[in-house]
Amino acid sequence: MTAQTCPRQHQRTTMEIASLEPSLYTVKAVFILDNDGNRLLSKYYDKELYPSMKEQKNFEKNVFNKTHKADTDEIAFVEGMTIVYKCSIDLFFYVVGSAQENELMLMAVLNCLFESLGQILRKNVERRCLLDNMDGVFLVVDEIIDGGVILESDPQQVIQKVNYRADENPLSEQSVAQIMQSAKEQIKWSILK
Repeated sequence: MTAQTCPRQHQRTTMEIASLEPSLYTVKAVFILDNDGNRLLSKYYDKELYPSMKEQKNFEKNVFNKTHKADTDEIAFVEGMTIVYKCSIDLFFYVVGSAQENELMLMAVLNCLFESLGQILRKNVERRCLLDNMDGVFLVVDEIIDGGVILESDPQQVIQKVNYRADENPLSEQSVAQIMQSAKEQIKWSILK
């Protein structure tokens, strides 16, 4: 009897060890939701985890329902995943890892994301400002994580690499300002003639 259980225990132990092997692919997903639980940004790095948009949105809704009442930064375990999150005014930031993932690593990614966005948004981390600067937000996420691998956890390095300025006028505002300036100059020249 011991001869039969010993190989099974050995097999189970090696399978458990194989599933706990260190991996560079630590982040399964990153998403930002508004205070109603609506998706503003999401990136899923493990395509097998939630392959369809519907499954992703259901997961996000489930996570939001379990986390939106917390006033502080927390760690949650939802659907077998480790989730670290932070709320700011009307936004919720989430970083998702596997159940065995180190929460400190995930929290480092979350803090880097939040602090980097705080810098490019001039400490105005709220829904409207985030949506107005979504191109910079995507650049920040892509500098921190690539395919689930953590590339950077220092916000200063991320900001240097992204080189994005939220105080620069968006293209549409620049165009209006340029048109107004051009119109003023045309009027000035027509009066001087």
